[in-house]
Amino acid sequence: MINPIELVIFDCDGVLVDSERIAVRVYVALGAELGWPLTEAEVIERFIGRSIVSNFEQITSRVGTSRAALWQERFGQLHRVAVDAELAPVNGILEVLDALTLPSCVASGGSHDTMRHTLGHTGIYPYFEGRIFSASEVAHGKPAPDLFLHAAKEMGVNPSACIVVEDSKYGVQAARAAGMRALGYAGGLTPEQWLEGPNTTVFDEMRELPRLLAEA
Repeated sequence: MINPIELVIFDCDGVLVDSERIAVRVYVALGAELGWPLTEAEVIERFIGRSIVSNFEQITSRVGTSRAALWQERFGQLHRVAVDAELAPVNGILEVLDALTLPSCVASGGSHDTMRHTLGHTGIYPYFEGRIFSASEVAHGKPAPDLFLHAAKEMGVNPSACIVVEDSKYGVQAARAAGMRALGYAGGLTPEQWLEGPNTTVFDEMRELPRLLAEA
């Protein structure tokens, strides 16, 4: 018997805020500048949905410690400027959050500082204040299940009663590893086929989320 949903766990980037395009653009620009030329497709496959720590471990192994440190510093600067200039909520998500009656939280590979900035800039932060979890709080980021299991524990909900809304292949893999159902949002940058798999429903219109939650 499938447990009824007691908690909706939202990823942040690409699910709540339309920030993935900004991040990809900044990664490509910095790669060209600092010695690791990357296409947008390569950035999406390597970095999107993973923790900051994991991403910069990859960068360090490729360009060395000093250039990776500069990359990290420059990424923070360029990302913040772009967020302030152009970041918007994912299309339809504010309507979803206004209508949502189930308990919810955020669990993201991003840092708390970054989420306060992006969620605050888009007006989403008040929906989740006090219920935001970062990969910095656990040993291993996505695709490991640690972050989602941590969020469920902190929220007092059994993993089998949680459903995760994700837009990356690493995110849906982490949800499955945690024993949770997943809703894979394919309305952003990630190809639909990367999200498909067991206990996962793929969708591409965020306004469909209330119906999908009711049917889960």
